[in-house]
Amino acid sequence: MLLEFEKPIAELEAKLQDMKHLAGDNDKEVSEAIKALEKKIIDLKKETFENLTGWQRVQLSRHPDRPYTLDYIYEITTEFIELFGDRNVADDKAMVGGLGTIDGQTFMLIGQQKGRTTKQRQMRNFGMANPEGYRKALRLMHMAEKFNKPIVTFIDTPGAFPGLEAEERGQGEAIARNLKEMFTLKVPVICIIIGEGASGGALGIGIGDRVYMLENTWYSVISPESCSSILWRSWDYKEQAAEVLKLTAKDMLQLNMIDGIIKEPLGGAHTDVKWMANEVKRVILASTKELSAVSPADRIQQRIDKFAAMGVVKE
Repeated sequence: MLLEFEKPIAELEAKLQDMKHLAGDNDKEVSEAIKALEKKIIDLKKETFENLTGWQRVQLSRHPDRPYTLDYIYEITTEFIELFGDRNVADDKAMVGGLGTIDGQTFMLIGQQKGRTTKQRQMRNFGMANPEGYRKALRLMHMAEKFNKPIVTFIDTPGAFPGLEAEERGQGEAIARNLKEMFTLKVPVICIIIGEGASGGALGIGIGDRVYMLENTWYSVISPESCSSILWRSWDYKEQAAEVLKLTAKDMLQLNMIDGIIKEPLGGAHTDVKWMANEVKRVILASTKELSAVSPADRIQQRIDKFAAMGVVKE
């Protein structure tokens, strides 16, 4: 899939392939032209991806080839055992989790999972979890606390499922309970936004000692389209809404809402999944080492203080 702002790059890349196909082995003039064009493509890519608008980053965060939670889990773990069910209603396929080993250390890995094919998307409910999904996540967090295992959450959702049946089963209460319980977990909690971070659906697994965003992701109380439809009664202002919402990783870091940005390969996480997964793994291991040196009581207090300070304005 080619995004609108990627088309000038794609045109140059197509031209480059044509030149390579036509060039002879000893054609020095064409070889030099090819090198010049390759440099031009790299420069254009850097300029394009370093200056993306908020809406363009939203588009990139939704790229269909972008790695999802299970892609990262299977890349960074040597062994992963998925766990199922909330022990109350059902197993929510939009929320996945289980125990995984990273460099010999066991973690509880939890996250929203989207699907790639139509059937997978229906099964995963497009990454929109029901109450049982958040209750499953909390059950796994308590299990991690019981066995003293660090928790890593991967956030990628357009929001919690807003259907009538979800509300009937206590969607708001399930998310609110997760917020409350995550503040007092005695083990290190690391949250990473790998795609879309929308509203309470993201916050339901987003309270951590460290919160990171991948470079081309977004984190906001509402999506640009929904914001546009509420304020302007039309989706036509979604680009303007994306800028006003300050939802990019750079914006969130400047507002002290997150702890850091994980750089993506040029062109987005989907262009080099292994490299991206290694960066995520590096951040997880470094953060865990840092957090493990702090006592549980101090860690909990720091977690509470960190979130309590958000949104406070001092004059």
